[in-house]
Amino acid sequence: MTSAATSGGTLLLLDGASLWFRAFYAIPDKITASDGRSVNALRGFTDMVASLITKHGPSRLVVCLDLNWRPQFRVDLVPSYKTHRLDTSAEAAAGAEEVPDRLTPQVEMILEVLAAAGIATGGADGLEADDVLGTLATRERTDPVVVVSGDRDLLQLVRDDPAPPVRVLYAGRGLAKAELFGPAEVSAKYGVPLENAGPAYADLATLRGDASDGLPGVAGIGEKSASTLISRFGSLEALVAAVDDPDADLAAGVRAKLRAAEDYVKAAAPVVRVVRDADVELSRSDTLPTTPADPDRLGDLAIAYNAESPVKRLITAMNAPRTP
Repeated sequence: MTSAATSGGTLLLLDGASLWFRAFYAIPDKITASDGRSVNALRGFTDMVASLITKHGPSRLVVCLDLNWRPQFRVDLVPSYKTHRLDTSAEAAAGAEEVPDRLTPQVEMILEVLAAAGIATGGADGLEADDVLGTLATRERTDPVVVVSGDRDLLQLVRDDPAPPVRVLYAGRGLAKAELFGPAEVSAKYGVPLENAGPAYADLATLRGDASDGLPGVAGIGEKSASTLISRFGSLEALVAAVDDPDADLAAGVRAKLRAAEDYVKAAAPVVRVVRDADVELSRSDTLPTTPADPDRLGDLAIAYNAESPVKRLITAMNAPRTP
């Protein structure tokens, strides 16, 4: 894995698919490329990257990719994992994700623009972007990290210690309404212990479940109940141990629900937790250049994809002075 040495800036980690899906649905596809293909996701995503660079002034940046959006180890543990997102069309390859027809070609366009701009992408064989984000954030020991995603599960990455800090910019409602979370914000909003807010959020999410990922959670345990339980016991491991402890402060009804879901909780916990030691490969150094790596190619792509304005804004953002 190639990375920068001490840079004195911020490492900005972007959840690629999460952001370009949001761009696709947020921007009408009336504007097209010269060949008639939609470019709304390309234009919106490029503007997002430019805006994030301007706001956070990173010295390093990686757009993290899904090389497998539904990893086999997660499916083996919880077979319902993301089943509702499977493409059921006869033409689709087995296990393919259902993606709007007008978005699919734009992903390659986006990757071309990133390469010409000199912005690194990163992936790990057999794993999701979440796992790439988790690995890069966990391994970082030089610069403060900002993870940008519309997936709440990434809140498990927040930390203050060991330094440097990791913050998550949650963009589930778009960048304009994005919220920046550290341990204090996660603890305050979700009622989990401050001292282990990131891991505790993953524990809460395991109990609560997530319909968008095909994870049912523990029947009868919602977010509020999960928050109370994790706050009281400190961790999912301690809560599970309390189920078999007759002296534990656990209501009979809750104890019964947890006992009935014992197998599910055991399987779902590693599904919800992101991988933190993946073999991540970067396309290039994660140092964010101040000028495009291939300006001629970038200019040609901007014209061909009818994205001259967003690309210009990206170049301007890259070229702006950055405060360490």
